[in-house]
Amino acid sequence: MSKSKKEKKVPRSARGKAVDPHLRRTAEHEALAGVRERHHVGHLAAGRMPPGAPVVRASNARRLDIDDAIRDARPLVTEDQKLLNFAPRASDDFTRTDPWRVMRIMGEIIEGFDTLAKVERGVTFFGSARTAPDDPQYLAAVETARLLATQGFSIITGAGPGIMEAANKGAQEGGGHSVGCNIELPFEQGSNPYVDTLVHFRYFFVRKTMFIKYSIGYVIFPGGFGTLDELFEALTLIQTGKISQFPLVLFGTHYWAGLVRWMQSRVFGEKKISAGDLDLLVITDDPKEAADVIAAAWKAQMEEAAGAARVALADQVERMEKEAKRLAAMARRGI
Repeated sequence: MSKSKKEKKVPRSARGKAVDPHLRRTAEHEALAGVRERHHVGHLAAGRMPPGAPVVRASNARRLDIDDAIRDARPLVTEDQKLLNFAPRASDDFTRTDPWRVMRIMGEIIEGFDTLAKVERGVTFFGSARTAPDDPQYLAAVETARLLATQGFSIITGAGPGIMEAANKGAQEGGGHSVGCNIELPFEQGSNPYVDTLVHFRYFFVRKTMFIKYSIGYVIFPGGFGTLDELFEALTLIQTGKISQFPLVLFGTHYWAGLVRWMQSRVFGEKKISAGDLDLLVITDDPKEAADVIAAAWKAQMEEAAGAARVALADQVERMEKEAKRLAAMARRGI
C-alpha cells in the first residue's frame, strides 16, 4: 500500500492549519481578543479612553498595592456563555438554574419592549466598531443617519464605537431619536456619547429580536462577523415570510461586491437560493440613495398595513351583516 493511502487526511482550517482542540481554543481566544481590540481602536480613534483600559498615573502619584490573592482574575463569564456553553451537569441542575434563567430572559425581553415601545420608524445601522471618525465610511454613516433623522426616523445601533457611533451622531445632528442597544461582552465595552436611549442586554438573541421588532429596515456598512450575522438573519426572515417590505441596504459597493458575486455565482449557481433572493439587497455608495430606499420601503409598509386593515374591516362588516341576517330570520320565525 502506498504511503499516500496510509496517511490519514487531516482536517484543515480556512487558513490551511491542521485542526485540533488546541487550535480551536487558540482561535477562539484570538477571536475574542480581536473583538476587544476593535472596540478599543474605535474608542481611541474617537478620542476616548476605552472602557476598562488601564489608567496611566503620573510618576509621582501614590502607588496603591493590591492583593491579587483576593482578586478573581478570570475573565467575565457572560450570561450568553452560561446559557449556551456545554458543561456536564448533575441530574437536578436543570431545576436549580435554567428556570431562573428563563425568568431573567423574560425580564430582559419585557424591559426591552417597555423601553423601546415609543421608538418610531426605527432604522438599525450595523458596521465595524473600529471605523475611525475620519474614515469616509464613518462620514457616510453620519450623513445617512442625519438624512433619515430629518425625515422622522429613529436611529438604532449596538451603541458601540465606529459605524455605530457615526449613526448615533448623525441621528442627533438630524434632530432624531438616537437609540443604543448595548450587549454584555467578556470585557467592558461601554457606549458611545451620542445615544439618547440606552438599553443593556445580556443575551444576543434578545437584542437581535429588538433590532428586528423596532426597525423598518437595516443599513449595513462594512463590518465583520457580527454585521454579517445580522444581515443573513434578516435575509432569512424575509425569505421565510416573517417580515415584509424590509429593506436591506449594503453601503459600500467595493466592500460588498465580492460577497454578492459569490452569492450570484456559487449560491445561486448551485440553486441554493432563488434568483429573486438577490433582489432583496440594495447596494449603494450614496447616503441620499440609502435614505430614499428606506423612506420608500416605509411608505410601502404603511400602504400594506392600510390594505390589511381595510380587508380586516371588510371581513368584520361581512360577519356582522351575516349575523344580523341570521338574527332577523330567527325573529321572523318567532324563535
